[in-house]
Amino acid sequence: MDDFSVYASSFDACLDNVAKVLQRCKETNLVLNWEKCHFMVREGIVLGHKVSSTGIEVDKAKVELIEKFPIPQSVKEVRGFLGHAGFYRRFIKDFSKISKPLTNLLLKDASFEFDDACLHAFNVLKEKLTTAPIVSAPNWDLPFEIMCDASNDALGAVLGQRVEKKFHTIYYASRTMNDAQRNYATQKGIACSNICN
Repeated sequence: MDDFSVYASSFDACLDNVAKVLQRCKETNLVLNWEKCHFMVREGIVLGHKVSSTGIEVDKAKVELIEKFPIPQSVKEVRGFLGHAGFYRRFIKDFSKISKPLTNLLLKDASFEFDDACLHAFNVLKEKLTTAPIVSAPNWDLPFEIMCDASNDALGAVLGQRVEKKFHTIYYASRTMNDAQRNYATQKGIACSNICN
């Protein structure tokens, strides 16, 4: 086991949950690395995301690595960049649409030509990651809203909720369309974006 988090809605409940987890670790002879343990924190890095009472955001240390990523010189380097950037795609509206010139380089039998469109996509993704919004955790007591859109090449959706009349994003989803979907009318494309991820 690598990472786990214990949480609750109150301090006392959190103490109870921590006690239960530690007891279970003791029963199963699970050894914890105390240097990596953090107790009763209000924010922390969990699975590559900064989680706090304000929401979920990208881990700035990981984004700094992506920001320093050099311009890809090969398909392998494009794949590496998209792998790193794609980990945070839930924070980037229209990720698939933006990254399309780069993903086209990964197609079978495609020649590697890192042109202006690829450079623009590369730079936009890096910029979007450094300014990525904080997304909210869902409040299961409130209704959800989904906003969808379709273009000639991609489908997109935003999942969110209104809290005191203000829209809070929970998740951005997007993907490129296959050949059959590109023939859809716009309304059908938007309907398709409801199931894009």
